Amino acid sequence: MKLFGSSGIRGVVDKEFLQLTFEIGLAVGNSCHSVIIGCDTRTSSDAMRYAFLSGLLSAGATASYAGVVPTPTLAYATRHFEAGAMITASHNPPQYNGIKLTNPDGSAFDAAQREQVEEMVSAKSSQTAHWKEFGKCEDHLGAIEEHIERIQADFPTRSKLKVVVDCGCGATSAVTPRLLTKLGCDVVPLNCQPGGHFPRGLETIPENLGDLAKIVKSEGADLGIAHDGDGDRIAVIDEKGGFVASDKLMVLFARQLGATKVVTTVDASMLIDELGFEVVRTRVGDAFVSDELRHSAPGNIEESFGGESSGCFIFPSVSLCPDAIYAAAKIVEIASEHRISTLADQIPSYPVLRGGVPGDKAVMEEVERRLKREAESGGRLETVDGLRLSISDGWLLIRPSGTEPKIRITAEATSEQRAEELYNLGLRTIKECLIRRERATT
Repeated sequence: MKLFGSSGIRGVVDKEFLQLTFEIGLAVGNSCHSVIIGCDTRTSSDAMRYAFLSGLLSAGATASYAGVVPTPTLAYATRHFEAGAMITASHNPPQYNGIKLTNPDGSAFDAAQREQVEEMVSAKSSQTAHWKEFGKCEDHLGAIEEHIERIQADFPTRSKLKVVVDCGCGATSAVTPRLLTKLGCDVVPLNCQPGGHFPRGLETIPENLGDLAKIVKSEGADLGIAHDGDGDRIAVIDEKGGFVASDKLMVLFARQLGATKVVTTVDASMLIDELGFEVVRTRVGDAFVSDELRHSAPGNIEESFGGESSGCFIFPSVSLCPDAIYAAAKIVEIASEHRISTLADQIPSYPVLRGGVPGDKAVMEEVERRLKREAESGGRLETVDGLRLSISDGWLLIRPSGTEPKIRITAEATSEQRAEELYNLGLRTIKECLIRRERATT
């Protein structure tokens, strides 16, 4: 049984999913004795919370409830507990919900921890405690205040920027506007009333942020900031109303922090490699980025930074959880010194093409054989996550989707023509392998 995706467990909430949530709580309670729980603003979050909590307490664990909080806020509070459980489906539509499980340092459950939970749920091997030993739940007050105070400590200089903040009616609604106001900003709130019926798509992509861009321009604001449903992602609109690509944000944050090492995913832009950072690439998903930071940078954590192209950024000195609230304070600090549009324009950008083909991941072996032949003429083939063919002027990534029967293709190069050539190479290779496999099985 595979429960975990690249960022926790998610599904459409129904009877079966609620029953599964109880089993997950029971499994977690068998290995962790103290767990803090938080929720986003979805209509199903209370039901999910009680289902998870019932399993957890019946295993004999104790629980604390932090209330409606962003994921990074819960992760910061988890330092006082053995584990944290965030009830959220992040940027998914409102009918979805899920669970993110975190360690005391804010990192997501690693591969061994995820496998243990999956095995216990699949085998139904979790034990309930004797009725006299059932756990109890109490409220954990002040998680938001603690998180805001921790972030404030890193930003002693007050800013006088005008900032439009779009929280999508998600869990950051009561946090980011409040933090930025404390930092001295004139905050213009947009979609900052918590609710489970979201007024826009929660994914932090340009298509969902048209209203934010318009208001930044009409208000003459210095900056626009948007979050997804649980506050682990950020998007930035510059003072001209332009969307700042997440790969460029990664560079801006790393430079502002003075980081020498950047941990990112295989689908992040090659511009990061070209700007002088030591770059380590992981599988797609913030959990893999935090896991790499956890194991490879314990001695120089202050010089390390992590992020991915989805808008998740990890500031290891605070937590190994993606923290879009801290990122909001950091981009305000940067914008107080320079215009964001000017800084973004100074960072190179390369054409990127993304797409996919319906297909079974079983064809990946044949695809790998063909790309190995391509690599022999002057490229490098990596298998960290799918297949990444790197050449002197670009790269091609072919990887199976983790959520649907589809093979994804991403190509980036120094010119549009070269990006198209690489993308078409990937498309042609996959289609030929699919046809060959279909003929072999008929």
